[in-house]
Amino acid sequence: MPNNDVPEFVPESHADDPAGAATIDVGARRHQIFPVLDAADLQRLRRFGTLRRWPDGALIFAAGGASPGMLTVLAGRIALSGCDGMGRSTALADIGRGEFTAEVAQLSGRPALVNARAVGDVEALVIDSESLRAVVVAEAELGERIMRALILRRVALIEGGAGGPVLVAPPDSAALFRLQSFLSRNGQPHTVRDPATDHAAAALVALHAPQPGDWPLVVCPDGSVRRNPTLPDIGRCLGMLPELRDHATFDVVVVGAGPSGLATAVYAASEGLSVLVLEQHAYGGQAGASARIENYLGFPTGISGRALAGRSFVQAQKFGAEIAIPASAARLVCDRDPLTLTLDDGTAVRARTVVLACGARYRRPAWQALNLYEGRGVYYWASPIEAKLCRREDAVVVGGGNSAGQAAVFLATHAARVHMVIRGAGLAASMSSYLIERIAATPNIVVHTRTDITELEGDAHGLARVRWHDRVRNSAEWRAMRWVFLFVGAEPNTEWLADCGVGVDDKGFIRTGTDVLPAQCPRNSVAAGAAPVRSALQTSVPGVFAIGDVRAGSTKRVAAAVGEGAAVVAQIHAFLARQEA
Repeated sequence: MPNNDVPEFVPESHADDPAGAATIDVGARRHQIFPVLDAADLQRLRRFGTLRRWPDGALIFAAGGASPGMLTVLAGRIALSGCDGMGRSTALADIGRGEFTAEVAQLSGRPALVNARAVGDVEALVIDSESLRAVVVAEAELGERIMRALILRRVALIEGGAGGPVLVAPPDSAALFRLQSFLSRNGQPHTVRDPATDHAAAALVALHAPQPGDWPLVVCPDGSVRRNPTLPDIGRCLGMLPELRDHATFDVVVVGAGPSGLATAVYAASEGLSVLVLEQHAYGGQAGASARIENYLGFPTGISGRALAGRSFVQAQKFGAEIAIPASAARLVCDRDPLTLTLDDGTAVRARTVVLACGARYRRPAWQALNLYEGRGVYYWASPIEAKLCRREDAVVVGGGNSAGQAAVFLATHAARVHMVIRGAGLAASMSSYLIERIAATPNIVVHTRTDITELEGDAHGLARVRWHDRVRNSAEWRAMRWVFLFVGAEPNTEWLADCGVGVDDKGFIRTGTDVLPAQCPRNSVAAGAAPVRSALQTSVPGVFAIGDVRAGSTKRVAAAVGEGAAVVAQIHAFLARQEA
């Protein structure tokens, strides 16, 4: 089991207050957040870094700017402060000899989230991101202390609202919710300011005079202001979306950062392969929406999907995997060597092998005007942000699978009542028994069988009511309902693979191994000069593998997805060895 001293990357405390009421006692845990390295530790670090000096008062690095990596202080002191890009600065810490800067962003060379200024003449050992990863791998005991500190610091930034972008908008803005959800799911510290109640936010609004379509205004850590930015804009603002155009060919490109994709990244990167992970929204995939996973080996009391995904995300970075978020694969070109992935912004990425872990997405019911209420009462995710919205009100969960059951149990701790709406006669056919028992034991969950929602209506604030159809009584009624959560089956995310000719089944899931039909693999024939399919996870196209929910016949469980993510790495090694023979 994991070291219990290391907290979950996105802490469970956010179930109560995603905006960040502090739950880490910095004073009590300062020895872990800011450990002091002794002379022996410093000597071990010297081979990984270079000495640099700064005069008193010098700005060593700035929030939103390039970070030098981890700085270990040998003389003088470094003052760390948070900056919200709106003129407000918050003192965070003052570190001296034997202490070091950095948090998890520095594992992957991302911009700093805080400012660092020299107090007195400073001498420090500078360890860049690549060398920092080498430290935590090569120096196991010291690396454990450093990793714990990096993770705790990110948690403290999230909970304290220090660092990261500032989102300025009225609280009922759908675009605000979209960005806030994206940042929260990706473990990014941020703050939200209402211009009606915050003077600094009001001054920013007066300066930029946003039109209705400009909300929210987003102040990046470097002080730049963006109007209703896209998710890729935010990714670039925070360094989550690195420049990939001129990158060399990767050994492995993984499409999707759910449990299977992250497992591939961890195992492949730890074995020396160069790895790029492309994720279109947030790491963790659908599993990240699970309030508590209770049937995953090694966690007898359960673990939230967000916590499991967060730990896996940091672990992949520790071994050097590059993770780009949000980056959507738009086309796979597989009739040339190396394979080429084209992203939706036109960027082309080259790969010796490609692992398709792109999963499945929840279906969108054919409700008229559904798009008007997405993010304004209709959601495909039940995180602490959504739970806070429906506190002490009724909510509806549509669907009868495990994800729907976990969402219902989680929302029941916040909502006045949760209505589970399912088309079938019961839950037993599609849900694990432990969840059925949990739902039955939760007094404010009501299960409505053989029932559909057929229409939505709203008002100026968003969704207001739903039309409810009971197919047993053949009766319909309108119910006042502002919060609907959809978990209505899944369809594979494979339409973008059409040009490559990856073989799929009649539902669009990818065939692998012996399930590949001969007619689906013309490029895989001996006559074409390629080895026949021999590995269980290889698709009809040599060098292209499929794992997790997107694979035909896969077991839709987190443990199975992680197992496939690990197993595919051995098959990648075998494929690359054949190519080099």
